[in-house]
Amino acid sequence: MTVRINSWSGPRNLSTALMRSFAQRSDTRVVDEPLYGHYLAITGAPHPGRDELVEVLETDATRVVNDLILGPCDNDVLFLKQMVHHLTPDLDLAFLDECTNVFLIRDPAEVIASLVKQLPEPGMRDVGLARQVELFRDLRSRGQEPPVVDSRLLLHDPGGVLSALCVRIGLDWDAGMLSWPAGPQPEDGPWSRYWYDNVHRSTGFEPYRPGARAVPEHCQDLLEECRALYDEMLPNAIGAEETV
Repeated sequence: MTVRINSWSGPRNLSTALMRSFAQRSDTRVVDEPLYGHYLAITGAPHPGRDELVEVLETDATRVVNDLILGPCDNDVLFLKQMVHHLTPDLDLAFLDECTNVFLIRDPAEVIASLVKQLPEPGMRDVGLARQVELFRDLRSRGQEPPVVDSRLLLHDPGGVLSALCVRIGLDWDAGMLSWPAGPQPEDGPWSRYWYDNVHRSTGFEPYRPGARAVPEHCQDLLEECRALYDEMLPNAIGAEETV
């Protein structure tokens, strides 16, 4: 039976690097943001390349869930890189009960400072932290204990955090997850040219460096709101207990 992993992230959270990591496993198929087309079609969000993406992506979320997320898979593991804000209110979330769910978080100051390069006026929906917390609480109420990965802790100790994550989700550790080839890869979504410059230059998890860019003044209220949500999630992160 295929292990189906949803990695729930906001943007600029090392989500593509984590996808790259899982793509190195011989037992795993990875899929890049399967619900992105649905999100763009439903919300009209002004993302880079939006019109062309809606033309080429599957916009019917029911088909995505039934045919891809829960559909036939020839691999032992199906890793789905998911953006939490793609879970629009019309979606039936029953499929989450048939999947393993993982959360990827990042210090919101670093997220917002990076995000404004593509979205100059980001809101909470774009950052995704409120929806992450809501979904995390919901899954715990259903009896799940979703692992949480913090990007800073991951970069400080990639092998330690990833091996612990594998244990939590019932997979054997594969040291090949620590490196990957540079450049675009077949699993990248067609939006990669707008968002993936850094990961295309990478060949593995680079050492953590605090964000050099400041959060713009007009995003300070958003940062304050996000900070409280991040502080709620962080204690659950793999390796967080070692930093206390």
